[in-house]
Amino acid sequence: MTASTPLVITFAAYLALMVGIGLWAYRRTETFDDYILGGRSLGSVVTALSAGASDMSGWLLMGLPGALYLGGVSQSWIAFGLLIGAWANWRFVAGPLRVYTERTRNALTLPDYFTHRFADDQRLLRMLSALVILVFFAVYCASGIVAGAKLFESVFGLPYGEALWWGAAVTILYTFIGGFLAVSWTDTVQATLMIFALLLVPVMVLIGVGGVGEGLALVEQVDPARLDWVGTGGLLAVVSALAWGLGYVGQPHILARFMAAESLQTIPAARRIGMTWMALCLFGSMAVGLFGIAWYSAHPAAAGPVTADAERVFIALAQQLFNPWVAGVLLSAILAAIMSTLSCQLLVCSSALTEDLYRGFVRPRAGQKELVWFSRAMVLAVALLAIFIARNPESRVLGLVAYAWAGFGAAFGPVVVLSLVWQRMTRNGALAGMLTGALVVVLWKQTGSALYEIVPGFIAASIAIVVVSLLGRAPPADVQATHRQVRLTLRENGH
Repeated sequence: MTASTPLVITFAAYLALMVGIGLWAYRRTETFDDYILGGRSLGSVVTALSAGASDMSGWLLMGLPGALYLGGVSQSWIAFGLLIGAWANWRFVAGPLRVYTERTRNALTLPDYFTHRFADDQRLLRMLSALVILVFFAVYCASGIVAGAKLFESVFGLPYGEALWWGAAVTILYTFIGGFLAVSWTDTVQATLMIFALLLVPVMVLIGVGGVGEGLALVEQVDPARLDWVGTGGLLAVVSALAWGLGYVGQPHILARFMAAESLQTIPAARRIGMTWMALCLFGSMAVGLFGIAWYSAHPAAAGPVTADAERVFIALAQQLFNPWVAGVLLSAILAAIMSTLSCQLLVCSSALTEDLYRGFVRPRAGQKELVWFSRAMVLAVALLAIFIARNPESRVLGLVAYAWAGFGAAFGPVVVLSLVWQRMTRNGALAGMLTGALVVVLWKQTGSALYEIVPGFIAASIAIVVVSLLGRAPPADVQATHRQVRLTLRENGH
């Protein structure tokens, strides 16, 4: 299959816009702080949409619709778990983390925050957390590159191996050039494009099948089990799906948006904007997958691409329901979702390598320009590693995301939450929690259990933090004093 001229022009215009934003951001990036956190200058709208777009990767337009297309409404529990988790993250983590990172020597990264929060002079936390970021983000970045390759493969008829490089090239370019500001502003454009696509496509699908009632009747004719909310996995599968919400508090690329907010006062407005955007996108995505079953039952001759790979259901519907110009815009939304998350992940990996390993251990006195250029080099290095991991055309986007999401959620989530609310937490407690969470996720995954690995990982990490902290000495007086000051600031500001 070859792409039409309108599709090529639409994609080219979109990609040119993203590179243009990268060049604009390049002119505003002077220091390493600018490159990593944009000088903490994001307002409510950019904070909200950037956090949402960096979270909702290619799985929103490919993995989730594909899961509903194959499994029906029982797969929706993932979305409900994410909505609950995202709201809790905005409500209870965003504000405290914004204040705490500023009070802990203006921490630029999550490992930086852990190091100063617990006065870790040996820098063990910095090293361990940087390694966790590199391991799980390599997998996470690979999921974005797989999604991009599938898109270019479907739209342009490219071989998978060639599509890998085209799908990743522009994202690498604007992240390399413009850093955090480029990533945040392109995220805002991409979030707008994503919500447009996820509202328009399900509306047209529903019109095509005769409305919600007719659509559900067609789904029932295909397979009544696809309207069963519990599904074949039983309650264990429901718990596992809802547990995706636990992962939010440990995702470095999302937490970085909170750290970069202009002030504590921007958080409540950003939460309202972000949650509205997220709810509309998730319900649109679920509708594409579920009512795609109905549409293809009525148009079986068109179902070939989706039968071969259910994760292409949004791509196929966009191409089959719309003229090529509109389809080009809608398919650009998939590229937007992929690029927004991949760029954030590349930047977080790059910052961990630069701030937490290179400056932390190799060149403590490195100048600002040296740090910025080393960080750019690390963007390229991580991207190449992710492309290597993604080289298997049988890779599933949702599977790769699930593993990385669990790794971060269990390794960092309990450490982040307890560090913000518990004064008695110690450095050794944080180390024990991080190590326990990461190991339990990796080992549990090998068992093949139906229970999502984030559940035992999160519980085990939380227990390890509490036990090890209580068995050791209380934190130093100055660490406890900083904690009290942060809590006082939050109370004074109504948080």
